[in-house]
Amino acid sequence: MSTSPSPSSPLQITFPNNQLVAELCGRQDSHLQLIEDTLGVQLVARGNQVAIFGPAEQIQQAKHVLEDLYDLLKSGVAISPAQVEAALRLADGLLDTNLRPKHIMQGETMINTPQVKVIPRSLTQTRYVAALHKHTLVFGVGPAGTGKTFLAAAYAVQLLVSRQVKKLILTRPVLEAGERLGFLPGTFEEKIDPYLRPLFDALDDTLGREKWQKMRETGQIEIAPLAYMRGRTLKESVMLLDEAQNTTPMQMKMFLTRLGEGSRMIITGDTSQSDLPRGTRNGLRDAMETLEGLRDIDIIKFREADVVRHPLVSSITTAYAERDRQLNLKLDE
Repeated sequence: MSTSPSPSSPLQITFPNNQLVAELCGRQDSHLQLIEDTLGVQLVARGNQVAIFGPAEQIQQAKHVLEDLYDLLKSGVAISPAQVEAALRLADGLLDTNLRPKHIMQGETMINTPQVKVIPRSLTQTRYVAALHKHTLVFGVGPAGTGKTFLAAAYAVQLLVSRQVKKLILTRPVLEAGERLGFLPGTFEEKIDPYLRPLFDALDDTLGREKWQKMRETGQIEIAPLAYMRGRTLKESVMLLDEAQNTTPMQMKMFLTRLGEGSRMIITGDTSQSDLPRGTRNGLRDAMETLEGLRDIDIIKFREADVVRHPLVSSITTAYAERDRQLNLKLDE
């Protein structure tokens, strides 16, 4: 890869592989358009060359993003708008460091599943994946849309398919919101499946529906309400508790003490979205306060800025967080 020497004038990057450059640019140059809109530069692609016009600092950022995305393509990772947005987000967060987006988006931070290679899309996601690699028990806590549940499920799938564990257990507390389960039509499994749908979606994306359903039939994957965990000791398993903000302290303690030899545990939730009855102590918040600082446990806290869904989701979560902050200030007065 060769570049012109002067960052203050238009910069031209030459890539070796024309086909990869086409993938880098995206359909109708949609990836280039994303970079232009975010960084305030102009990109012109001809053959295997991309010229960058704009302010010197933004030119260098665009150069790093393009080169890092090209390196991902060379390693066999398909590039989508999500990866482009991730590279741009990471490039902005790494401005004051010696790191580059490719340092974050490759290597140990990549999660390999049968269906997709999952790449962290923010610095907090990167710290989260690193914690999953390192610790037996990890909490991922924060707003909706930050990727905490999907990354947890993807990492759990990687542990299972690489035979680091023998079983994957996905669970959520089931709260009856407005309708009692006993009066809903269907079998008990049909009644609880809607509560577990986000976990099904994650398995669809990482394993494929047919494969994970077969693994569910053979017992390699178990998906059940939290109440089904009582009285069990689970060895050589990876256990993911989702929506943990809807547990009571007693339920959380019950789940935490299921941890057996050779097992791993991941707990995700958003303390601001509890459906527990008013006045009930939140089991997720209680566990974090009780366990913070203990060896082999890590707590990763996501913020509104880490939302990786539609940009409007970040604005919505920020607005609600500010509303709640103002309400708390009034209550304290």
